[in-house]
Amino acid sequence: MIPTRRTVLLAGAAAALFPALPATSTAAPRAAAGRPYASYWYPDSLPSGTPDPGITWRSLRSWRADTDPDLVFNAASVPLARRFTPAPANPTARAGQARVQALVSFGPTASNPSQGSATADSYALTHWAYVDELVFWGGSSGEGLILAPNAPIVDAAHRHGVPVLGNVFLPPVAYGGQLRWTRDLVQRDAAGRHPLAAQLVAVAQAHGFDGWFVNAETGGGDAALGRDMLSFVRELKSLAAAKGQRVTWYDAMTVNGSVSWQGALNARNEAFFRTSDDMFVDFRWSADSLVSSGQRAEQLGRSRYELWAGVDVEANGWNSSVRWDAIVPKDRAHIASIGLYRPEWTRNHLPADQRGPAAFHAADDRFWTGRSLDPSRPDGTDGWRAPAVSVADRSTITSVPFASTFNTGHGLRWYEDGRVTSDTPWNHLGLQDRLPSRRWAVHTEGSRPAVGFDFEDAWRGGSSVLVDGELDEPAVLDVYATRLPLTADTVVELTHRTDTGQARVELAVATADPDSLGATPPYTYVPVTSSGTWQTSTVRLGGLTGTVHAIGVRLTPTDGGDPVRWRLGGIAVRTAARATPAAPTGLRVSAASGGDLRLVWNAARGSVRHYTLHRLLPDGTRRFLGGTCQRAYFVAGLKPEQGERAARFELRAVGELYTSSAPVILTHPW
Repeated sequence: MIPTRRTVLLAGAAAALFPALPATSTAAPRAAAGRPYASYWYPDSLPSGTPDPGITWRSLRSWRADTDPDLVFNAASVPLARRFTPAPANPTARAGQARVQALVSFGPTASNPSQGSATADSYALTHWAYVDELVFWGGSSGEGLILAPNAPIVDAAHRHGVPVLGNVFLPPVAYGGQLRWTRDLVQRDAAGRHPLAAQLVAVAQAHGFDGWFVNAETGGGDAALGRDMLSFVRELKSLAAAKGQRVTWYDAMTVNGSVSWQGALNARNEAFFRTSDDMFVDFRWSADSLVSSGQRAEQLGRSRYELWAGVDVEANGWNSSVRWDAIVPKDRAHIASIGLYRPEWTRNHLPADQRGPAAFHAADDRFWTGRSLDPSRPDGTDGWRAPAVSVADRSTITSVPFASTFNTGHGLRWYEDGRVTSDTPWNHLGLQDRLPSRRWAVHTEGSRPAVGFDFEDAWRGGSSVLVDGELDEPAVLDVYATRLPLTADTVVELTHRTDTGQARVELAVATADPDSLGATPPYTYVPVTSSGTWQTSTVRLGGLTGTVHAIGVRLTPTDGGDPVRWRLGGIAVRTAARATPAAPTGLRVSAASGGDLRLVWNAARGSVRHYTLHRLLPDGTRRFLGGTCQRAYFVAGLKPEQGERAARFELRAVGELYTSSAPVILTHPW
């Protein structure tokens, strides 16, 4: 796919049914408890020989949802949220024109844990507001070619309104590709149908993601294979559309069956574009070829923004040389959309001993927002044209109840109500909150304080928002763009803390957009008290009417511009009392091997954001083991405590306002 063919291509980047058992059951597990991993397959035939350790060779043709023991761990549960486009944050960001597709390798093809792991060193994508389509990139000839995304990634993306595609990667011959795998993919049955097209749709439906990115790069094909591939993609698109799924075609194989990267939409690949939802245009594009491609798309009755112009950032990130004016010119309509290849560079370029979550997010903000680190004030001298400079952000905050504890999906510890309940580093994107889309827009006439996610303290989860710096004038931080209906009972709860310094804190609520792009929204300010301990301030909005367009905070210096460190740990908007979710049922061990356990349960009735699992220790304390949006969880390496004859676990359902259900207790003998 990439002209330089980097070796990373080689490395790759229907819930199961269980019989209901009593929550206190200690029935013998059915099998040994192996760690579940994200799913990957070959189309049909497998390589010759034996796979390397840690790799399992599987055939997609033989896959069945009802016999997949890992599906309950791999099936996403969060529906794709609808989102809206607020007034752009700056005059150069545009709505309704270029969009962004991101091709991301979150981990290896094989041995990619289904539900996170015990490290904070992970690519925790948070700038979903600029992404329109995420491709779960990976696949290799030695592991597998068809990848289903991890459930936590899908859950986080869906929470922010972003569809996620699995990846079908048929690699070049130079990287182990075999033409038989392409023929396996497009094979027909006796009725002339393509059985693997139906399998791909079934996989996406069972796993809860949104379709497929098809990347056929194995050379040596002929016109007959080209016709079969076109027929396959047409059937895949038809079946996918019936299930609300998407298909993206990568500009590699042409209609005559050969692999010839065009860098354009033209007669050699137009038929594939016509049978897909959109197309990733190979990096060989030029300014002229993008113009002609956009014109050709419009002649077909399609949008030019259904073409993703490939931008390779894998090696150099924001230092990449990109002809931005050929894609998103500042002085005229955008030419095409942006296809970012491997933006996880923001993590990977950091030295291994410096990949803490704070360092990662600082780099990621630089990549997505630009050198100014403020989407309302882009730096016009920055050679890197960050997405926030050209693309309007989106938001899914449209209904109540809404709450966020600014959890990014990884952390150094786990916090509950400001207290550490696990000191083990972790990552699990499914636990990520709906996060602010404009990071970080600060309006002030004075010195601008630094704003970012901080991992040294939190109210809940792994992170909080830290405002840090000298305040010589009031500073207004835009937190959320919203479309929340107001009623006489609307309440905003702000959980916050002042670490050092003194500042007057006010909740900011706007019921309209600003008069000009990048300006401060027309906020109404309501004072709240702040001290050196976590506190939750409750503000009733009964005096406002209409719709909340923006929520923020204003910090005003009260002590001559001294440095201030202030934390935002949580925000909630509601119109009724906090409801307690129903408890899950049937918690049981489905498989065990020493201290490795597979736990499963029946979903709680009603609305559930996620589930949390704690271990109850003999001294009466609760230790956080993990959380998930699925109804299964794997725990590894548990050991008996001193004098403990059985482990006790506590499972709770967590609602949108972070209220927890009554606990379900499970006892497991050692």
